[in-house]
Amino acid sequence: MALSNEAIFDELKKILVESFETPEAQITLEANLYEDLDLDSIDAVDLAVKLQTLTGKRIKADEFKAVRTVADVVRAVRSLLDS
Repeated sequence: MALSNEAIFDELKKILVESFETPEAQITLEANLYEDLDLDSIDAVDLAVKLQTLTGKRIKADEFKAVRTVADVVRAVRSLLDS
């Protein structure tokens, strides 16, 4: 499935709003998952699982640890889809 970065961002936004009750206005590519969007490490694991469902590919926990911003998540998903 070929998703553009914009489509990945839209899906990520939908997940953050629906699953983590994140106000949509706060979700920008520059937003820090932990400081700006108030996710914690458990939320990050839940997010990785939801993204796994989206991509159909397993996200390695150590790769996801480096993710800090929404743009990082989009890049991580993009590299998964391209691999």
